Amino acid sequence: MKTKPYLSFTRHPEEKEILEKWWKEFKNNPGDRAALRRCRSAAEIAFIPYFHRLRLDLIKIAYVQPQSLARVAGILSHVKNYDESNAWSIARQMAASKEGSDQPRVSDLRFRRLLAVDDADELYGSMIRIVRLLGGAVDIPSLADGIYWWNDRTKNTWAYDYYSEAPTKK
Repeated sequence: MKTKPYLSFTRHPEEKEILEKWWKEFKNNPGDRAALRRCRSAAEIAFIPYFHRLRLDLIKIAYVQPQSLARVAGILSHVKNYDESNAWSIARQMAASKEGSDQPRVSDLRFRRLLAVDDADELYGSMIRIVRLLGGAVDIPSLADGIYWWNDRTKNTWAYDYYSEAPTKK
């Protein structure tokens, strides 16, 4: 019996395609998007049928952690635009300078506070605020992988990415 691979939206093209298609359908389903946007936790998202469309599509090809995927779905409901121009990691997007400024879009202090988050519900609220700070335009697969696999390895990778891109103080 063949085991299902782990879920990765940045490394597995089929999973990335499913996620992108599901997210793009938001434009035709404002009611479903609004229902997800009103949720304040992964537990609430479990009651939204639109989330289960994504979950059921993904479990056909990979093992899925439902609570982690629910957080991804809820946070993606706040994303307005898929910024795939540079296929940047979400942490690099946070560190990129604001237009006409030498300050990062997400301050160093806010970023460090984000990396200190261990509680899943706290991560959910923090990432929604980050998406808003980025103007709702993010690299969806990078954001999804980071949220889904939120752990010390993710935090470490994000720290390297953020500080590689962040404007330096002179």
